[in-house]
Amino acid sequence: MEHSPAAAEKVFGERLELAERYVRHLATSGVERGLIGPRETDRLWDRHVLNCAVVAELVPDGANVVDVGSGAGLPGIPLALARPDLRIVLVEPLARRVDWLQEILDDLGLSLTVERGRAEENAIKRRWEGADVVTARAVAPLARLAGWSLPLLRDGGRLLAVKGASAAEEIERDAAEVHRLGGGAPSIERCGDGIVDPLSTVISVERETRPTGRSRKKRST
Repeated sequence: MEHSPAAAEKVFGERLELAERYVRHLATSGVERGLIGPRETDRLWDRHVLNCAVVAELVPDGANVVDVGSGAGLPGIPLALARPDLRIVLVEPLARRVDWLQEILDDLGLSLTVERGRAEENAIKRRWEGADVVTARAVAPLARLAGWSLPLLRDGGRLLAVKGASAAEEIERDAAEVHRLGGGAPSIERCGDGIVDPLSTVISVERETRPTGRSRKKRST
């Protein structure tokens, strides 16, 4: 496993030691329990942890964040380490991953919530709807992800989906469906200038304000 790069101190500050401990967990028990591929251990910092942490540039102060399909805690745990002001829920359907996440949070002393379930389940929606931000990384194509995530957001809240080279293609293919689901026009944001190379690519979708029942009634009369 590589040593923490200089950029990590800029991102994590006094929480750098916790970030280093998290990376060690990823490289050891994360690999042993199938959350991280063994070939990823030499690029955990740039490709995974910092790549996720820089998404914090797009998250408002004090936001309520729901990280769907959290897996190994990406991007939720790096965001929490970089931004202690955020209130973050990690939503993950697989019990073995939920158990691992809780072990890691306990060891790091982080007060995130781990919720076993899928974002599209009614129980998850009831429990966590009204979020300011929903994050996701390598979970699903944009249209499907929007269908799961937009109901969790307050009006004006934002889906931030960490993507790769397919981002523009996904937007072109799925923008109409995202709009049908209640999202605004998807846009591509680049994060991490001076920290990660290449920059992190994030698709941002705002949940549009829904008309109230009363306003719909007025328009129909």
